[in-house]
Amino acid sequence: MKKMRFFGMLILSVFLFSACVAGPLTTREKGAGIGAVGGAAIGGILSQSWWGALLGGVLGGVGGGIIGDQLQGKDHEIERQQEQLDKNQRELDKQRKELERLRN
Repeated sequence: MKKMRFFGMLILSVFLFSACVAGPLTTREKGAGIGAVGGAAIGGILSQSWWGALLGGVLGGVGGGIIGDQLQGKDHEIERQQEQLDKNQRELDKQRKELERLRN
């Protein structure tokens, strides 16, 4: 049992260390993390065993990752649309200036 606990803590430490040096978290990663923690808490409370917490964490992580991925996709789509709007606005300004120049 002590070996199992030590091994689990070692894996958790390696995971946390690697997550810290990877850079800022994406929306998908944040969603997966929040889902995993929430799922583990709810699973542990409802089943009152570590298996329930483990299962809840896995399911919550997957669900949170899926939701985070959808939100991240929406963010990218909004950014792309804003870039297109900015490009269109620059073209409009250019054409207005050209029209003014031709009128004078």
